[in-house]
Amino acid sequence: MKQILAKRFMARIGTAGAIASAVLFVGPLHAQNSPLSLADRVARLEQQAQNRDQSGTSLVNRLQQMQSQMQQMQGQIEELQHQLQDLQDKGKAQYVDLDSRIGRLEHASASPNPAGQPAHAASTGAAAAATASPPPAAGSASAASQGTPAPTPANATMQAAYGAAFKSLRGGDYVAASRGFRDYIQKYPDTSLTPNAFYWLGESYYVTQNYPVALEAFQHLLAQFPDSEKAPDARLKLGYTQLELKQHAAAEATLKSVVAKYPGTKAASLAQERLRRLDQAH
Repeated sequence: MKQILAKRFMARIGTAGAIASAVLFVGPLHAQNSPLSLADRVARLEQQAQNRDQSGTSLVNRLQQMQSQMQQMQGQIEELQHQLQDLQDKGKAQYVDLDSRIGRLEHASASPNPAGQPAHAASTGAAAAATASPPPAAGSASAASQGTPAPTPANATMQAAYGAAFKSLRGGDYVAASRGFRDYIQKYPDTSLTPNAFYWLGESYYVTQNYPVALEAFQHLLAQFPDSEKAPDARLKLGYTQLELKQHAAAEATLKSVVAKYPGTKAASLAQERLRRLDQAH
């Protein structure tokens, strides 16, 4: 019995040894025939890590580019906002200036002078009338009739034409206003209201941004009526118009001439302000 058990034990040991030998033989062979060796797997992992690093670097670069583009866009937006503010300020200044001038002209219209007629013109006319004929004798029947003379039909027609054009200007109908002032200038080229007509003609074109025609109107006024009370304002607006036409050198010269020719006036103050803004822009 013992012999039989010993034989079985030895048989089992032999079988186990054979299996172990087979495993030891097949193991290295399987490792050699594997699709990826350990070194290949390590190299592959290193390549994947390197790819991830490159991808991260590329992402960082893209983020930096986007930040740079956003900064550029922010700068462009701020510049556009600044330009828009300048345009709004310029438009507001234009309309405030136009409204103030219309108000002054309305005030002058309410006075005994004709609408928009300079005060010195009326006083000069009155003085001339006083020296042309002696005063009536006391108690004369004609004394009561020596007040302000009634306008002649020609003067009434002239004032009506000017008033109609000015009314269109006040109402914002700049096309009708410019047409009316042009008609007035053609019919009445040399009256006390002709400089005003030239000025408001230029204003009507300036407000509608028809700068070349506005330039001509202001230049005509200054050439034909250099001593008119509208001359300072016309010269100022001539400088503004030249700026709008990108004639910067001519505009600066015109504005400086306003300051030099009309010191202490509102036109000179506005010219100095515009010159100061031009210096800041440079």
